[in-house]
Amino acid sequence: MAIIKPFKGIRPPKDLVEKVESRPYDVLDSEEARAEAGDNEMSLYHIIKPEIDFPVGTSEYDPRVYEKAAENFQKFQDKGWLVQDAREHYYIYAQTMNGKTQYGLVVCAHTDDYMAGRIKKHELTRRDKEEDRMKHVRVNNANIEPVFFAYPDNSVLNDLIMRYAATEPEYDFIAPIDGFRHQFWVISDEADMQTITEQFAKMPSLYIADGHHRSAAAALVGAEKQKQNPNHKGTEEYNFFMAVCFQASQLTILDYNRVVKDLNGMSSEEFLAALQVNFIVEDKGTEIYKPQQLHEFSLYLDQHWFSLKAKEGTYDNTDPIGVLDVDISSRLILDEILNIGDLRSSQRIDFVGGLRGLGELKRRVDSGEMRAALALYPVSMQQIMDIADSGKIMPPKATWFEPKLRSGLVIHKLS
Repeated sequence: MAIIKPFKGIRPPKDLVEKVESRPYDVLDSEEARAEAGDNEMSLYHIIKPEIDFPVGTSEYDPRVYEKAAENFQKFQDKGWLVQDAREHYYIYAQTMNGKTQYGLVVCAHTDDYMAGRIKKHELTRRDKEEDRMKHVRVNNANIEPVFFAYPDNSVLNDLIMRYAATEPEYDFIAPIDGFRHQFWVISDEADMQTITEQFAKMPSLYIADGHHRSAAAALVGAEKQKQNPNHKGTEEYNFFMAVCFQASQLTILDYNRVVKDLNGMSSEEFLAALQVNFIVEDKGTEIYKPQQLHEFSLYLDQHWFSLKAKEGTYDNTDPIGVLDVDISSRLILDEILNIGDLRSSQRIDFVGGLRGLGELKRRVDSGEMRAALALYPVSMQQIMDIADSGKIMPPKATWFEPKLRSGLVIHKLS
């Protein structure tokens, strides 16, 4: 069963939400955050990217930066830019991208569920990134930003959410940069909150869609606090961390594409010949060509687009990992032909989220920065859930969820 609870959210007043809200900390660098915050002292970047309050070049991992995060978090509360709700609530957070809306329930999930594997992951985490987020949680004693979960479709929860969606939201705005709509409702009715808790209790698992490092950090800090408390009961607020949970069928996963700096010493002709061992290669001309189905890839090389269709026998339909296009391309193109084995550390490869479009792949190759680009067909949420259920881990850089959650709509304090 999935244990969740409502919480006393710390939120901006309705008239300040667009001043406070921001993109997540990990989708932009320090200078982009500095530029977006500008002279807006209410921007959440002062809490999640507090290096912007220091001279340019200050490391985001400087101890002073973490201390500044806590100082700014307290300042936001003292000035009334963030205010804690008097009662515990669940919340609804809706995002609309390209005419499609997805509705998430904002809840507190239990750290024990993460530790026990009932909150399932599909990606490896890096200890350095975990430690960074742990420091941020510790110093603020709060989950400033939510993680992004998926849950199996549930008609009871869907009906409840749609009932609220027909009412006026607490927040409703179009975000700068992405241009997507974000709406937010507060659930106050005790019966509705009980229904949400009961429906989640029937779910054997929740699935991390995005935010693996934040999930790990929250769970590890919770475990630390358990050990530090001789009277630990398991119901303390530090046992929980904030998540936005969406029905799996509503989520949009975009392609996560690759650009490479060289062809491992081969000419274009030699590279294309090597590809023909495991792929049916077809020249599609100079117009952008997007993969049409699973196991088909688009290659951009020498101002031409090529279709690469994996031949039968090059993948295993019974293996939840081996059937993935990210695995096929990693094994048969990047590793076997280009000798790029470790996608996490190689300096010869970069990754481009699908929201930027295939035009971005073309631009980076045509500029001479990159030698070739590879576009993949998107992974499905069902594939992610199957892999998580099997206990296996996806290859790195496999999923790109859009739209990203905006930060600053609600915060969870650990005490």
